[in-house]
Amino acid sequence: MTTATLESRNLRTGMLALLGAAAMLGLGYAAVPLYELFCQVTGFGGTTQRASESEAAIAERLASAAGGQQISIRFDGNAAPGLGWDFRPEQVTDTVTIGQRDMAIYLAKNNSDRPITGTATFNVEPEQAGAYFNKIQCFCFTEQTLQPGQEVRMPVLYFVDPKALDDPNMEGVEQITLSYTFHEAKGAN
Repeated sequence: MTTATLESRNLRTGMLALLGAAAMLGLGYAAVPLYELFCQVTGFGGTTQRASESEAAIAERLASAAGGQQISIRFDGNAAPGLGWDFRPEQVTDTVTIGQRDMAIYLAKNNSDRPITGTATFNVEPEQAGAYFNKIQCFCFTEQTLQPGQEVRMPVLYFVDPKALDDPNMEGVEQITLSYTFHEAKGAN
């Protein structure tokens, strides 16, 4: 084997190794958004769904055919340590008709002496209910800024998809918990 052939093979091996490392780095950066997309589409890990008004109207028509079955919804609200907010649901539980739009109200108050911008993370328990819990409008879709001492009411317009009634994994589920935690928004303030 000549020196030129050996150098050519070494160069090709080095380039393939560099290309492999770059591909792994790219996949590392893409993993989080791809996982979030997967969770949003499938409801995996209790991730709720986002629905339009037209999708809610379709669900209401399906619900009337389902016989008006009801389910209990429990609301939970927390503020991350150090945020300086009180955050809680106005009502802890509600019984809703599956497929019918309903509204929950959360209360937030900034107890600090400075404006704070927060963002809410959320999930649903049990996890399998995430695929059927649809939010039409929610404070969690955008960052929220509260001025010092400001108290606000934050609505969530939602429905439970009637398709949940046909899922064997939802059999025996009598209550769904919708939980939010507010964190200070990155780069805010």
